[in-house]
Amino acid sequence: MTTAVDDNVVPSSGQDPQDPQLRWPSLPAVRSALARRAAWVLAVSSLVMLLLVWIPACTRSGMVDLRVYRTGSTHLLAGDLYAFRLDLPGPDIFRLPFTYPPFAAALFLPLSTLPFPLAAAAWTAASLLALVAFVHGSLRLAAPDTPPEQHRQRVLLWSAALMWTEPVTTTLAFGQINLLLAALVVLAVQQRPAAAAGFGVGIAAAIKLTPAVTGLYFLIRRRWAAAAWSAVAFVAAAAIGWWLAPGPSRDFWLHAVGDAARVGPVGSGLNQSLRGALSRSLGHDVDMSAPWWTATALVSVLALFAAVRSAQRSDRLGCLLAVQVFGLLASPISWSHHWVWALPALFWLLHTPHRTRWRAAARAAWATTLPCHLAFWLVQLHPRITSLDYSWPLAVLGWAYPVCALLTLVALTSAAAPSPASLHAGEGGRPLSLFRVKTARQVSK
Repeated sequence: MTTAVDDNVVPSSGQDPQDPQLRWPSLPAVRSALARRAAWVLAVSSLVMLLLVWIPACTRSGMVDLRVYRTGSTHLLAGDLYAFRLDLPGPDIFRLPFTYPPFAAALFLPLSTLPFPLAAAAWTAASLLALVAFVHGSLRLAAPDTPPEQHRQRVLLWSAALMWTEPVTTTLAFGQINLLLAALVVLAVQQRPAAAAGFGVGIAAAIKLTPAVTGLYFLIRRRWAAAAWSAVAFVAAAAIGWWLAPGPSRDFWLHAVGDAARVGPVGSGLNQSLRGALSRSLGHDVDMSAPWWTATALVSVLALFAAVRSAQRSDRLGCLLAVQVFGLLASPISWSHHWVWALPALFWLLHTPHRTRWRAAARAAWATTLPCHLAFWLVQLHPRITSLDYSWPLAVLGWAYPVCALLTLVALTSAAAPSPASLHAGEGGRPLSLFRVKTARQVSK
């Protein structure tokens, strides 16, 4: 005896599996929801970051670089700026010196008049704003023709996500100046007036010497007037520092400027330059020996080729990246928080219209390195920052950022010229696919 079954009857034990209420939202729906609430996403991400990073840093001995800026600047007029050391608790802690030019110390002097919690709050707020400005400027270079509303959403969402990458997190935790300088540089190079572009880069270099490499960008792009203005601004700022503090200026420009060891232990896992990686691999500080010169010469050729190729295809972001990556690799010290230029590298790798294996490899390498905080874990696994007796697995791990940078340079070099359609659309070509939102509201705009 058979029993007829009515297919239209809903089982009493539960709801219809096809009930829309039980379906997971589609990826486009999630993107659209995030885009509509982009400001809230950034606000929540910032709040969590402040609770997990900033408050512990303020209540303990964190934000050490900001403490150096505040305390060290008070020694400028006393004449012993470069004899100053910030003492931190712990027997094996490196006593931090003031490593920037006297002009920077003069700019930091107002911080010394504020209580540390207030100075830390103001500095962190400025750094978060600089992150947004840095992402904004980088995305404008990557996709200049993106509609304003879509661009705004991308900036806010990218800022919220990239806040948790190692260079940004450590910049905030240490109270570093990297985001402020990177934002100044990326916005300055987009200025059409040569004086404005050069002045921004020159002042950034006068505060911390590493942005001076941006002058190569002006030369490769044949912006001769901007390069000249950057040199004028740099020399003028250095002259102001010399006028304010002749003694410290002599100490810095004649002695301290070339001493990498006083900045910190070269072999520390946080130093992700070629010199740091080579020293960890060979077991001694390679200094300016044959291995360093050979590696730097090869990287110089590769970076120059990448920058010139990018300039030839009107890829401003690619040219700027090649120059900045070269500076980070060639510098004796490139702490993990110096690598904020990995953020626009991600934009370029996600944006470029031509697909190559090198681009995919570089993108995967950065996507693994940045959120995993590999330099931080290297220091935890090898806490003796002055010792170079690394095991081979840790020495390999210590190449994380240089390998990502080299892959990026090769990807920049192997990129083909854009199609005529892309050139007609603008220098950026096709826009970033991440957080792409296609809603009726945007179409109507």
